[in-house]
Amino acid sequence: MRYTVYHLTHFRYDAAVSESVMEVRMQPRTESVQRCLRFELATTPRSRVFAYQDPEGNVVHHFDVQARHRELTVVAESVVEFVADIAIPASCDRSTWALLDDSGTRERFFEFLEPSFFARPTEALMAFGQELGLSRDIDPLSLVRGLKHKLYDAFEYAPKSTSVDSPIDEALAARRGVCQDFAHVMIALVRSVGIPCRYVSGYLFHDNRADERSVDGASHAWVEAWLPSLGWVGIDPTNRTLAMDRHIRVAVGRDYHDVPPTRGSFKGNARGELGVAVRVQTTDAPIAPSDVMPALYWSAPEPEIEPPLVDEDQEQQQQQQQQ
Repeated sequence: MRYTVYHLTHFRYDAAVSESVMEVRMQPRTESVQRCLRFELATTPRSRVFAYQDPEGNVVHHFDVQARHRELTVVAESVVEFVADIAIPASCDRSTWALLDDSGTRERFFEFLEPSFFARPTEALMAFGQELGLSRDIDPLSLVRGLKHKLYDAFEYAPKSTSVDSPIDEALAARRGVCQDFAHVMIALVRSVGIPCRYVSGYLFHDNRADERSVDGASHAWVEAWLPSLGWVGIDPTNRTLAMDRHIRVAVGRDYHDVPPTRGSFKGNARGELGVAVRVQTTDAPIAPSDVMPALYWSAPEPEIEPPLVDEDQEQQQQQQQQ
């Protein structure tokens, strides 16, 4: 299967800003059965774009727009191919728990077993785990397979119900959220029983399945649990499915804090808003911007909350949430 991905990010400000600095994680990974055949990144205003690979193998592009501007657009286009099917068994042996408890395994995956910025144990999380009956009574693969169903049933998918920096307790209290929240709750629960688990940022090709809840036109997020003999197994709790050849992997990390699609700041005495559009289709033909713009949505601070103004030499952070 081959996909073309078009990802547009558009920042606009109510006054000119003097500089925008940003890093972007939008290039699909090449590993296992996934191949990134082509990737292009362009900005308006134009800038020189540089790239490096972080310790987890994610490709990070970064740029600095130093000219005064009131709008900034970032357009990423990719062609991705899956070269083989992904096969995940229904269960694994109960002895897998002993392998997960081995000191060598725990040392190797230490950062994916410990609490992280957004995925950390809280009283609300522990109570939720007890409510779900989370325990080692079954094999690890059956546990993570079953957990995606339990989260799907327990949580409502509700776009814009949380913000980019919402803690998991907010989603747990409301029992609603977006894919970013589903992923953080599942990561924290899976780690709590001793299974390494990480956050995956990427895209989902929507094929209009009845139980598919995540929205088209946005980036997506899910999780991967590491199991001996199987490696990293992808689970999408938002859509109650395994991550297979419709899930395009871009970046992996401990949680969203490690791998936002965009992270940046601008200098200027201005308020900003963010628009995002994503289109994934099963073709290697380029996607025209006109085909994507109708899916564009804008996000801005709530009307009753006045965002702080900043001095010319101060910075204001800007990120996009994963829906």
